[in-house]
Amino acid sequence: MILEILTPEKKIFSGDVYGVQLPGITGLFEVLDKHAPMVSALKAGKLKILQDKNNTMLYTMQSGFAEVLNNKTTVLVEGAEEV
Repeated sequence: MILEILTPEKKIFSGDVYGVQLPGITGLFEVLDKHAPMVSALKAGKLKILQDKNNTMLYTMQSGFAEVLNNKTTVLVEGAEEV
């Protein structure tokens, strides 16, 4: 699955990943390979990139939106920093 994390200023992350955990406005959710298409609002919190089954990256992010379409997840946020 392709993951892109974008802010108004720059691209924070772009690459092939196993999955991603996101802080939705109604709770935490996870998107994995071949997930059904969806759009979700996100609240400020922690975003965890699952690079593979053993390695992860953690970001602190502000609110935004996530779109899943054609095995690509695009996360649009006001700001994000790697922890």
